[in-house]
Amino acid sequence: MCGIVGYAGRKSAQPILLDCLKRLEYRGYDSAGMAVVGDGVRVYKTKGEIAALESEMPAIEGTVGVAHTRWATQGRPTSDNAHPFDGCRNQVAVVHNGIISNFVELRDALVAGGHEFSSDTDTEVFAHLVEEELGDDELLDAVGRALKRVSGTYAFAVVSSGRDEVVGARKESPLVVGVGSGENFLASDVTALLKYTDRVIYVQDGELVRVTPDSVTIVDADGNEVEREAERVAWSLEDAEKGGYPHFMLKEIFEQPSAIHESLLGRIDAVEAESSFLNGSPFSSVKIVACGTSYNAGLVGKYLIEEFAKMPVTTQISSEYRYSAPARENPLVVLVTQSGETLDTIAAAREARRRGNRTVAIVNVVGSAITREVDHVIYTRAGPEIGVAATKTFVTQLIALYLLAIELGSQGKAITAHAKRSIISQLRNLPRAVQDVLNQADAIEALAGKYSGSRDMFFIGRNIHYPIALEGALKTKEISYIHGEGYPAGELKHGPLALLSEESPVVAVVAKDHTYEKIIGNISEVSARGSPVIAVATEDDTEIEKFADDVIYLRETSPLFSPVPAIVALQLWAYYLARARGCPIDKPRNIAKTVTVE
Repeated sequence: MCGIVGYAGRKSAQPILLDCLKRLEYRGYDSAGMAVVGDGVRVYKTKGEIAALESEMPAIEGTVGVAHTRWATQGRPTSDNAHPFDGCRNQVAVVHNGIISNFVELRDALVAGGHEFSSDTDTEVFAHLVEEELGDDELLDAVGRALKRVSGTYAFAVVSSGRDEVVGARKESPLVVGVGSGENFLASDVTALLKYTDRVIYVQDGELVRVTPDSVTIVDADGNEVEREAERVAWSLEDAEKGGYPHFMLKEIFEQPSAIHESLLGRIDAVEAESSFLNGSPFSSVKIVACGTSYNAGLVGKYLIEEFAKMPVTTQISSEYRYSAPARENPLVVLVTQSGETLDTIAAAREARRRGNRTVAIVNVVGSAITREVDHVIYTRAGPEIGVAATKTFVTQLIALYLLAIELGSQGKAITAHAKRSIISQLRNLPRAVQDVLNQADAIEALAGKYSGSRDMFFIGRNIHYPIALEGALKTKEISYIHGEGYPAGELKHGPLALLSEESPVVAVVAKDHTYEKIIGNISEVSARGSPVIAVATEDDTEIEKFADDVIYLRETSPLFSPVPAIVALQLWAYYLARARGCPIDKPRNIAKTVTVE
């Protein structure tokens, strides 16, 4: 899940590649590098963040080049293992996102043929393969022949000495062409290109592409030219910049009222009109498949669909689904992914279709890979999210799941017209409920400072708020490096109580619903062990202060809808914990935004 960028134009390539690369740093920051075609192919790379590369690299003349920011999968994060790789003769340079699964045998054969390697990575073999194939031939043809020897996943960008072109190829890793005037681009993500163009072409699996200053040529695996028009990107450069906030994560937390509004816009009318893409679909159950934060959203979706549609729902981690035995029933399979490029979830979508299931994707990125693997797509309209820790994409996934649950309930006649009107009214109130939480940011910051020295932290909830506890724990551990664990509150007595002490705070998400008395009992169990309790509760809860040491209050909201403001409170909690601890909030160690490897 590295970031790659390529440029072919008439301007100096170096500053443009650096600028684009910085906008991809959320995809990896173990090391970075650049190759510019000038007098030969000049390659510079270093361990660490892009800023280190920028400070160490001299000015390079040339109008064609490629650059890379790495999240290590094969070989430790060192300067030698950084991309690009240039073979033996300084003739080509290659950057890569993905994994070459047969690199050991390829490397052995290349070494036997006299090639010398300088790294431990799988990617370097491809530079040598292209070098072997090139000669006086076209670079596109040489890359195509080299690809026939490679197994695995990839987005490649390749340049060669004396040629004003960048050649790319894609298989199960994202690659997009940016179409400019007198210049064209390749990148892993459209966010890299928004400063330069809003016209993009999405490269599809098995395709190769050549970009020059004046042309874009796409061919399929058989060498046949593919005609595809450029699409306009709705996102602006301002959407992908900090806008005065100290971190992208905080900006994106504060964008959530608008993101919810955008995700509801126009869709409530469709729900009220009962026009459904699911009409006539033969299924009596639902299976939600996702990874990480998206999986936690799917768990909330399970409770929503079971409540609104009275339909059985199972959830499964994407990487486990594809290896599970097919069930006898024929569920609707809902695949939840922020980027639409998560390899495990794409593989799960293919497996679901192979099993004959109807598939729906909930995704934020238009034109992403999963949109071509499913029967129907629900876009979340969160806009670009740069911070590695998902915030507004999680909340808009919840909105999509609310809408899907209503649609399923309407189709199955499980909710009345009156109930639907009430549900829709409460959905419309969510931006205001979230804004109320954001208005408490200073108080949440002060409270987080009180507990920022903790080593361990536990998060508990019941029913639909159990997944919110999981997501709160995930946010806390990934950006503050505090060990956070989420549990169904009733499970504390089955082991986790042994870990509680005065040094391990417990965050309890409390709803005034049928589980209220039970979670108050769980909080009492925690207090009896000496652990401080921080409750996230609604304003109508007049009793909670008797049981909790500190309380974050939410606007009074129906328990089925309070997961949305509750998670916003926990996002702020995690953010301010991390800020108090001096952590690199937008770029947490060892993880990247989009997981395009297994």
